[in-house]
Amino acid sequence: MSKDAEATRMLLVQAARRRFAFDGYRATTVRDIAADAGVNVALINRYFVSKEGLFRACLDRVVQDLGAEESSAPRAVGLDRALGDLIGHIVRSPSDEDSMQLMLLVRSSGDDGADAIRRETLRRYAERLATVVGGSVTDELLLRAEIALSVVLGMTMLRTSTRVEPLATASEDEIARPLDDALRALLTGRS
Repeated sequence: MSKDAEATRMLLVQAARRRFAFDGYRATTVRDIAADAGVNVALINRYFVSKEGLFRACLDRVVQDLGAEESSAPRAVGLDRALGDLIGHIVRSPSDEDSMQLMLLVRSSGDDGADAIRRETLRRYAERLATVVGGSVTDELLLRAEIALSVVLGMTMLRTSTRVEPLATASEDEIARPLDDALRALLTGRS
């Protein structure tokens, strides 16, 4: 894909993310998204096949930003990296962009297809996290990973959307250590 095509794809994902987060999936049209991105509506079908495909691309981008990439590193290193990515997402200067991205993961869209994509995305992320921790996914490990993901999503929302104090302005050091302790204990079952 050319640099221009990749830049256009990114513009469409950013415009779609904003529209889906603020207006919801159902109320958002591909024409709105294309207009916001300043491109022809036909490019949505070209790059994403459909509105649903664009929604999936938006959620994939959110998971990528959370650091959910698969790792071939040994489990201990993989866990350290996964926790570092999760904690880094929470402690870096939160932005409205973070809130919008997370709204896509937690806000029901009112559309069965879009909600299925959202649940699939959350499940896939939790499975990757569980794999990093235990090698193979068990029901208990998957539950622990989903709880850990809930903690991360909740903290990010509290820091960005609601700006709950002192959490919203706490320093990286003030948040990182206790959060690492909590997530590590939760995911490994060891305190």
